[in-house]
Amino acid sequence: MKKRTTVFQKSSGMSPYIWSILSFLPFYFIFQSSSTKEIIFGITLTVLFYVSFRFAFLSKNWPVYVWICILVGISIIMTILFQFIYFAFYIAYYNGHIKKRAAFITAYVIHLVGTSFSINYNFVLKDPFFIQQLPLIVIVFISVILLPFNLYNRKKQDKLEAELQMANNRISELVKQEERQRIARDLHDTLGQRLSLIGLKSDLARKLIYKDPEKAKEELIDVQQTARTALNEVRNLVSSMRGIRINDEIILVQQLLKAAQIEYTGEKEFKLNNVSLFVENIISMCMKEAVTNIVKHSQAFSCHISIKQTKTGLRLTIKDDGIGMARQDIGKGSGLLGMRERLEFVNGSLDIRSDSGTMIIMNVPNDVKQRDEEEYE
Repeated sequence: MKKRTTVFQKSSGMSPYIWSILSFLPFYFIFQSSSTKEIIFGITLTVLFYVSFRFAFLSKNWPVYVWICILVGISIIMTILFQFIYFAFYIAYYNGHIKKRAAFITAYVIHLVGTSFSINYNFVLKDPFFIQQLPLIVIVFISVILLPFNLYNRKKQDKLEAELQMANNRISELVKQEERQRIARDLHDTLGQRLSLIGLKSDLARKLIYKDPEKAKEELIDVQQTARTALNEVRNLVSSMRGIRINDEIILVQQLLKAAQIEYTGEKEFKLNNVSLFVENIISMCMKEAVTNIVKHSQAFSCHISIKQTKTGLRLTIKDDGIGMARQDIGKGSGLLGMRERLEFVNGSLDIRSDSGTMIIMNVPNDVKQRDEEEYE
């Protein structure tokens, strides 16, 4: 079905036609004069007004004041000589498009004073042709008062809305970027731990395959189970990004430490009260990354993990008796950087001490703005 053609455009409505009528209207008033000189003078002023009106829209900074004075001057002359006040509507429309507040106020005052003067002058003379236009003159004068502010505020609002839209787009991009980084960290942390465990158990099975075949078989079964667990975790991570409880994670941590022949000396289960799944997920991911680093780099024989819950928040401490970290290495690496970013996201802190091994202290305050647990279930 063909669309019906419309007489007026949706975007502009009747505005082009109103402006067209106003553009030819001054000539009607000019030709009311019986003097040829006045007619030529009026046509010249009209053409000069339209040219000045065009240049006024193209001008910036101080030329704005020059053009507004020229436009108001022509409007006053046309009102006094030909009783044509409708150029005031043009000027009011232009004033509303001035961006700088100081220039807007100045142009508004000049125009209002000039229009008031020309109207009062004709009323004093009691020109009958001018008095016949009284209803339209009232409308024009009200437009001179209200239209500039209406347009100015609308332009300002449009600008603010555009800036708000740009800010929202920027925030949306940052959220997407942060989400990508978060998914990348989660995949790195999850796969890193499981693959490390698989690698350790595979090496152990290779060493035991001739010495103790039964033990090697058990290790290979563990490798198989770990691989399946890693696959399920990746699927869950990608599909729903569900959270992990600390007590569930500590079981996996003990398995990883045992496979690396590192003794675990901490508690096997932690009793926590009123801790959201969101916070537990953050703590679990950080703990997982810290233990993975211990297995890979510390050359430790034991690892101790403790969690202390106070009135102000949670304090997670992970300590090993390995070779420690050089001062210049503290804070480096994607793992430590990921832990810092996660903790900063919940206003937490990360403290690393290297003395007779390495001690990692993580603090998370209680006043964390908790997300809906549905996001992680």
